[in-house]
Amino acid sequence: MEDIRSQFLVREDITFLNFGSFGATPKPIFEDYQKWQLLLEQEPVQFITVDGYEYVRQSRIALAGFLGCKEHELVFVTNPTYAINILAKDLKLNRGDEILTTDLEYGAMDRTWEYYCEPKGAAYVKQHISLPLTTKERFIEEFFAGYTHRTKVVFISQITSSTGLIFPVKEICAEAKRRGLITIVDGAHVPAHIDLDLGQLDADFYTGACHKWMMAPKGCSFLFAREEFHDMLDPLIISWGYKSATPGSSIFHDHHQFNGTRDFSAFLTIPACLQFIEEHNWSERSALCKQRVLKYAPRIAEVLGTSPLAPLSEAFYGQLCSTPIRTADTFKLQRHLFEKYRIEIPVMMHGNQQYIRFSSQAFNTDEELDYLLETLTAIRTSSDLIS
Repeated sequence: MEDIRSQFLVREDITFLNFGSFGATPKPIFEDYQKWQLLLEQEPVQFITVDGYEYVRQSRIALAGFLGCKEHELVFVTNPTYAINILAKDLKLNRGDEILTTDLEYGAMDRTWEYYCEPKGAAYVKQHISLPLTTKERFIEEFFAGYTHRTKVVFISQITSSTGLIFPVKEICAEAKRRGLITIVDGAHVPAHIDLDLGQLDADFYTGACHKWMMAPKGCSFLFAREEFHDMLDPLIISWGYKSATPGSSIFHDHHQFNGTRDFSAFLTIPACLQFIEEHNWSERSALCKQRVLKYAPRIAEVLGTSPLAPLSEAFYGQLCSTPIRTADTFKLQRHLFEKYRIEIPVMMHGNQQYIRFSSQAFNTDEELDYLLETLTAIRTSSDLIS
């Protein structure tokens, strides 16, 4: 396979090991993005009020084919946080109802659910998940130990931001359905990272980011909702789609797809993303990246004097790997790694645990991970930043 690094705009002087936060857009996709932006500026009225509806529909059709769902079950949103805000605001929660989740979810999601639950008297129950993970079965057992007769909704990440681990979401959704629960999955890190078939997964709601591993420009994500739930979802912003004078084929689209003037060019790059993925053998490249993660996960843990967060298997690891780390200051360590060593990598807190997380993307190399190992070893030996 050809060297893929030249296809990306990422700075050459940076060891970029943080694809997981915002992704990075390859040149052909970025050029497609600019094409749409230019078309917008050349005739903004036509683009926004007439042609844009069809452009978005065609992009949504392409995305639905990739995700294994129907086009009318999707709307584009700027990010998964926006999508979860729609759901948290509109769920009919009564006093005493419970939303069952894990204690490893993304902080913005925790804040969103707590904000909407508190005035309704509902409870956001963060069930403890023991780390390191051992088996899928143990995870499922531990998760549903938080279930009570008051549980109404399950909310869970398929890949968590802080740990980088893959959770057994298909099995969780199946068990939740058996118990009559609504299922909401945060798949921010999933599209084009691990296999995703929304028809097979059978979640009621699912949100994912296209601007991470799918490599779309920033501000391109989606909300999937099963058709029977469309009527319950009010728009976050009331605009022309509410009681539309020219309703489309889906009230879901009318209410949520167009809600004020904005540049939605990022949404239109999905066909270009899928073309890039197909032309560059992305499934093969992704498999190599996952093997790199399994190769380096134990090495990084050894250097840091800690242990991997799960058994070394693709059941738990994709192209992300978080390792526990002991540092006096996560922010200071992250800035030190960037400013002195030019390594872009997140060092973060989750609860009282500290993690360093590397991403393995197609342009990354073993030499870059070796450099990370050497750097962490040097810092741990010569400073008090890593204990």
